[in-house]
Amino acid sequence: MKHTKVKDLLNSTKILQEVTAKGWVRTFRNNQFIALNDGSTIHNIQCVVDFENTPEAILKRITTGAAICVSGDLVESQGAGQKYEIQVKKLEILGDSDPEKFPMQPKKHSLEFLRENAHLRIRTNAFGAIMRVRSALSFAVHQYFQQKGFVYVNTPIITGSDAEGAGEMFQVSALPFDNTPRTEEGKVNYKEDFFGKQTNLTVSGQLEAETYAMALGQVYTFGPTFRAENSNTSRHLAEFWMIEPEVAFNDLADNMDLAEDFIKYVVRYAVDNCADDLKFLESRLADEEKQKPQAERSEMTLLEKLNFVLDNNFKRVSYTEAIDILKDSTPNKKKKFQYLIEEWGADLQSEHERFLVEKHFKSPVILFDYPAKIKAFYMRLNDNTEPGKETVRAMDILFPGIGEIVGGSQREERLDVLIEKMKTLGIDEEELWWYLDTRRFGSAVHSGFGLGFERLVLFVTGMTNIRDVIPFPRTPQNAEF
Repeated sequence: MKHTKVKDLLNSTKILQEVTAKGWVRTFRNNQFIALNDGSTIHNIQCVVDFENTPEAILKRITTGAAICVSGDLVESQGAGQKYEIQVKKLEILGDSDPEKFPMQPKKHSLEFLRENAHLRIRTNAFGAIMRVRSALSFAVHQYFQQKGFVYVNTPIITGSDAEGAGEMFQVSALPFDNTPRTEEGKVNYKEDFFGKQTNLTVSGQLEAETYAMALGQVYTFGPTFRAENSNTSRHLAEFWMIEPEVAFNDLADNMDLAEDFIKYVVRYAVDNCADDLKFLESRLADEEKQKPQAERSEMTLLEKLNFVLDNNFKRVSYTEAIDILKDSTPNKKKKFQYLIEEWGADLQSEHERFLVEKHFKSPVILFDYPAKIKAFYMRLNDNTEPGKETVRAMDILFPGIGEIVGGSQREERLDVLIEKMKTLGIDEEELWWYLDTRRFGSAVHSGFGLGFERLVLFVTGMTNIRDVIPFPRTPQNAEF
């Protein structure tokens, strides 16, 4: 039987029509009022059952979590809080749900409990809202780049290169663990492996995307990436999604312009298209904030934070200027920072990034021209920097409550400089021969950035743990579901 989505029923302009709805029971009160939700909206539709003319056996099966189909008249609701309700004429149980065993009962559950039931947590209001916002943001990402004429490129999941030079990668092998072939030196003989060489899951699609940008002009990737970093924090996942545009002929200033315009576009899309879900998530965040000590509470509501990003130009500040500000800051002088800033060259931590955004500039910040020592090999070396204080054309975008959300750079387009940097860092030229070819044949200035999609979803939804903004989180010691 055809049915109408709850969202469309609640937005309907025609009443007294006969409708059919299908969904899951959220609550059933007084043997009469069913709150039905089908995932299309955060709102439930009330279905009023004529309990006197409904068999007792059916009424007993209307339990939280049960899937049902109702048909009846859509009428103006007599109760507060909803515009319409369905006066049920016919009710069918599609799938029972044992109330003694169904974990998602209509009460407040801890986020930890919900992570243990990640396959069912989507039935809650909070996770329904989060995942609808995630879906809208995903659509906005593609819409932005497609409207700008970018070409969407699918870069490899399995790769032989380590784009970041970090070494924290998941190896991919078809060799048997109990009888691994070895070389005469006793090392694993990867020549006998499936790909004939050592391979791993990608940490970034950037290097491959650069090769496409040098032919198609402007490209972007949006796909899964993997880090085997043994990090059990609220900001790290072993499997996450990355958005990586690469643009030929763009310098660092162009790159900053693109990143700021892109972020504002996708945040604006969510604000405009996910109003109900964001309103719910805002009130959820406000309740969570009340549990914290006053000093730790955010000064802004969720929507204020989103509008803060939309309404402010991102402040562009050099790393050197940022270090001077941090060195002279009160929390640094009073030793309140966990990591004290003592000298130029320090790798900034989240606490420093948030201080710059939330306390000092009171706007999103783009830091640029970082020390070469703390950045990746492919970033363009700045000319005329003093020995020992070499900087690269890198940029990071910092947001309130979250710290770094984007990392990017102008890429090193000069073959000789790139080879020299690779030698210094011990990166095998032969392994990246194809990447170096882009500098041999028609090299040009080009730039790009990476945005961890889950960090964006984290920011827009107001959640505080990255495990709560991806359907099935992959973290150390956890590959459940």
